[in-house]
Amino acid sequence: MKPYSEACVRNQGSILNVLNRVFADSKNVLEIGSGTGQHAVYFGSHLPHLRWQTSDLEQNHAGIRLWLEEAKLENVLPPIILNANDSTWSVTEIDAIFSANVVHIMGWPEVIKMFSGIGRTLAPGGKLCLYGPFNYDGQFTSESNKQFDQWLKANNPASGVRDFEALDQLARQEGLVLSEDIEMPSNNRCLIWSREA
Repeated sequence: MKPYSEACVRNQGSILNVLNRVFADSKNVLEIGSGTGQHAVYFGSHLPHLRWQTSDLEQNHAGIRLWLEEAKLENVLPPIILNANDSTWSVTEIDAIFSANVVHIMGWPEVIKMFSGIGRTLAPGGKLCLYGPFNYDGQFTSESNKQFDQWLKANNPASGVRDFEALDQLARQEGLVLSEDIEMPSNNRCLIWSREA
């Protein structure tokens, strides 16, 4: 049976509105942490100009493949193994990277390595779009995000809602410049970084 995430359904329309504009001139997208595969199928079907590369840890590939096999989209590729801790990734010169609700699940050392991987992978002129809840000046933006952080830490003490400023510093270390910080429904944000051409 295909895995299913209600959160994907709730947020996909609003994210699509952002990607439709931000990735308008992009061709090859790497999705870091494809999860169930729902986002890849939805965005791939609505953005046919993009070649969408799914990726995740190997244990999630079977579920992603079920979504892809049902959708039969020529522009959405089968998942590759991608572990943020790996010193090399099996993709290069990607001109767009998308990741939703991933950095708060990882431990902070993994987040650092993920940005290092992005730095190695994203081509000049490329765009990074990071979606999820973020703190600002060390403060939660809502009570629901605070409760979500507590829930995350109860399951994995190394996880948690990340500070925007810390993520922006990691991005800048990889030569990325923040171009947009977009307010999204349910106290989420879309952070867009660009690499100079």
